Amino acid sequence: MSNPPRMLRRQSGPRPLADFVAPSISDLCGKAGFSVVEVVTHWDEIVGPDLAPRCMPVRLQWPKEDGAAATLVVRVEGAYAIELQYAAGVVVERINAYFGWRCVGRLALRQGPVPQRHARQLPPPKPEPATIAAVRGEIGAFEDEALAASLARLGALVRRERGHG
Repeated sequence: MSNPPRMLRRQSGPRPLADFVAPSISDLCGKAGFSVVEVVTHWDEIVGPDLAPRCMPVRLQWPKEDGAAATLVVRVEGAYAIELQYAAGVVVERINAYFGWRCVGRLALRQGPVPQRHARQLPPPKPEPATIAAVRGEIGAFEDEALAASLARLGALVRRERGHG
């Protein structure tokens, strides 16, 4: 007797962008020697926020011997090459821990420009002084004037986000 088909549950909530990007870039990554696309799509998570903006994986070079670990070629901005060289052992450990097997044995660094992947977020515009004054009048008296001013600015920002001011 065969087992009934398992019902697939849909994942609720937001999904990581990498889940959508990985299938579309897998062929491109395969041409560059990436058999594990997640090295590219999850690079920021693997190497951490300090190194990720300054370097990027270029390709995996697999040796001819079966079972040997690959060399990951990484492009790094010139000023940070020494920092990445110093952290190379930790990065290799993070990559291997992420995948659960020893796929990368070492990093080969290539100095060059690294394109900016993350747009810097600009701080939100300051709330209107009239809105701050209106909120300040609504929240009442405080012993600490600095606290009252901060709460009034916060209230004005919340009001703006909700479309009430």
